[in-house]
Amino acid sequence: RYRAAPLPGGLNADRALYFVDQRQSQHFGQVFRTAAAAGWTGHAEFEHAGFGTMMGADGKPFKTRTGDVVKLADLLDEAGDRAMAVVREKNADFSEAVQKDIARMVGFGAIKYADLSKDRVGDYAFEWERMLSMQGNTAPYLQYAYARIRSIFRKSGVDTTAMTGRIVLVEPSELALGKHLLRFGEVLDVVARELKPHHLCTYLYDLAGKFSGFYEACPVLQAEETVRASRLRLADATARTLREGLGLLGIECPEQM
Repeated sequence: RYRAAPLPGGLNADRALYFVDQRQSQHFGQVFRTAAAAGWTGHAEFEHAGFGTMMGADGKPFKTRTGDVVKLADLLDEAGDRAMAVVREKNADFSEAVQKDIARMVGFGAIKYADLSKDRVGDYAFEWERMLSMQGNTAPYLQYAYARIRSIFRKSGVDTTAMTGRIVLVEPSELALGKHLLRFGEVLDVVARELKPHHLCTYLYDLAGKFSGFYEACPVLQAEETVRASRLRLADATARTLREGLGLLGIECPEQM
């Protein structure tokens, strides 16, 4: 038996989001309409944010070789192990502790990003090699882009917290990067409105690409002092946006990779 009551926990929410399999859309639509007709939803807006299915290489829902559903804990453990193998190969001079920390960020980030970078309503294929790749629209690629910028500041010896002054955009690649940075808030509004984080992933991927184009076309550390200072501030703005954007996706950024 049902009765009218405040939202669970007395939250008095304005918007209630249900992230459940897309195949349940009809069910939730009926539930929400019934609840509204009964006067149970108050002023709150109820939304079903449906998502697709993670598929295996065979095109069927992702399972282990034994046919069992993969547990998240096991998936994350394997992601960490695979990332550790890559980190050890590429960063043999790092300490064991640093290697483990980077592997955790890269492995966990790869899993999260692979899921969030696709339009949530569609199915997608689970591929270890692709999600751990340092190329393409992946978490490791974006994490490396951030670490690459941080390495610029280690080489420059500049303290980012002490930087002041304006960013002056002159070269085409500077203008392209600066304009893209200004779109960050706009993209977050779209994500919040449509409940589709893949828009943020696409934005961050494009941001990393535009920074790469800027860095190749415009000398930073070798530029004359005024230009150097402006370009360092532009690089810092890019790094901070990458870190904040990935952080909103629940992904950490290693300072070095």
